[in-house]
Amino acid sequence: MKLWPKVAALALLPFLLWACGKSEPTVTVKTPGAAPAAAPGVDAPVFKVLATSDLRDAQPLEDMVAKATGVKLKFTFGGTMESTEAVLTGKTDAHAAWFANAKYLLSDPQGQSRVKLQDKIMLSPIAVGVSASVAKQLGWDDPATAAKVDWKLITQAARDGKLSYALSNPATSNQGFMALMGVVAAASNKAEALSAEDVDRGAIANFIKGYKLPGDNSTYLSEKFIEQQGTKVNTFINYESWLLSLNNSGKLREKLTLVYPREGVSTADYPFMLLSEERRADYQKVVAYLKGAEAQTWLARQTLRRPINGEVAAALGDLFPKGNMLVELPFSPDRALADGLIDAYLNEFRRPIASTFVLDTSGSMAGQGRRSQLIEAMHYIAGADASLTGRLAKLTNRERVWLLPFASRPGNLTFFEVPAARAKAKGVQVQEDSEAKQRVLADVRTYADGLNMTGGTALYDSVLAALKHMLAQRAKSPDYQYSVVAFTDGENTEGRGLAEFKAAYAQLPEDVRAIPVFMVLFGEANEANLKDLVKTTGGRVFDARKTPLYSVFKDIRAYQ
Repeated sequence: MKLWPKVAALALLPFLLWACGKSEPTVTVKTPGAAPAAAPGVDAPVFKVLATSDLRDAQPLEDMVAKATGVKLKFTFGGTMESTEAVLTGKTDAHAAWFANAKYLLSDPQGQSRVKLQDKIMLSPIAVGVSASVAKQLGWDDPATAAKVDWKLITQAARDGKLSYALSNPATSNQGFMALMGVVAAASNKAEALSAEDVDRGAIANFIKGYKLPGDNSTYLSEKFIEQQGTKVNTFINYESWLLSLNNSGKLREKLTLVYPREGVSTADYPFMLLSEERRADYQKVVAYLKGAEAQTWLARQTLRRPINGEVAAALGDLFPKGNMLVELPFSPDRALADGLIDAYLNEFRRPIASTFVLDTSGSMAGQGRRSQLIEAMHYIAGADASLTGRLAKLTNRERVWLLPFASRPGNLTFFEVPAARAKAKGVQVQEDSEAKQRVLADVRTYADGLNMTGGTALYDSVLAALKHMLAQRAKSPDYQYSVVAFTDGENTEGRGLAEFKAAYAQLPEDVRAIPVFMVLFGEANEANLKDLVKTTGGRVFDARKTPLYSVFKDIRAYQ
């Protein structure tokens, strides 16, 4: 195992519980090469930065950087895999990228060629946040005992039903993927030379048994964890910064005890990467500021990420837990391991998905290319896109899907089930679709091609019908993960209104709370009403007026 780099060692001093109420000292550090403060010119070109979604809390840096350097920074946020693919393919006009971790990107020769320069800005290790009462039951509340907890113990607790955790989707987000890598590396006992063939499939299966709350990003997961702590989940696996922020928020039922697996953690080092050589000078100004005392102090205090600047880290050490030196879990450069692990998670290990897609086929869908958009989206999830994100969005092995078209009233349900594939006896690898799976995917595409658009819009009646159907299926097959995904382009014109829907929903069995409703908004649909609906039912609203409809499907898949 490799010890953390020296700068990380400065940040990770001996563990101590959060020091509340202490005032942080003023830090004055001169940053060599830092640009002098300058007011941004009116016509100064924007410096575009593609950032992963967990960096939304750093958006105030746009104004701070502009005031300090004159560079007009502009962030665009996206998921880890989506953003990685954009850089790999060159399908981004961003001048720089800022990810939590770029190991997957830089394991690809194409990624290495796209990145001209990179500088690490801050640090946050992945930790396991266990509700205090559960940590006490497990004996992990004692610092000496907690220091001995490893990924194997965590996996055993998940297997035995003692840990039920929230975690971002390992197929789309860095922290989820790196947590899974931690489990695999610990089980193999050979993290340094780990290959796809070395993966202990039993360890993955045991770990996944505790996976109760998936999601695409830390913001969504934090909201849901606050709602479900103590009922559905008792553990949150995420970056240390998010877990510390939750502990300080006052919103939790009980605080989290942070556990750092003994054999190694994966640390987000937030590399700021230059993609556009012609903006090198602006990049260097931005990096000098981000690594300087002002930005580093702000990031530490406001986002609870550890400073990369040694002097700032030493001065603000009381902000962070302290303890024994942490070990950095090596990242295997074997791309086949990463791709195989993602493929195996999606198609074999995760809880299989069962969904009803509620498809608006009202007359208004015939205009402005909306029918073709919906058909394209259905083709997208049925395997027509071979890109990285396309593979992530595709219907997976063992998945059950009901398609429910609606217009003036709910239509007839049509059922599709993707067959399971033969599992490997050892290791992981990307597997080609079987002939049986290809036939199912082709049938979905054929169904989509036959959609006809006519009539009014009975949205709420159709969503209610889908929920009742999912409730019945859940009673028969409780091992599936259920959801409703509804697409509409217009106002509800037939059947129940929103108030009547909410009244009917309140009469459904309590089990309905486990079935989120994801609403896709495009056309003239009433955004306020749809947000009210998902507030009642759980789930999210996705705005396809700003994002292509086929891309929305990909986003939804990350929550399943």
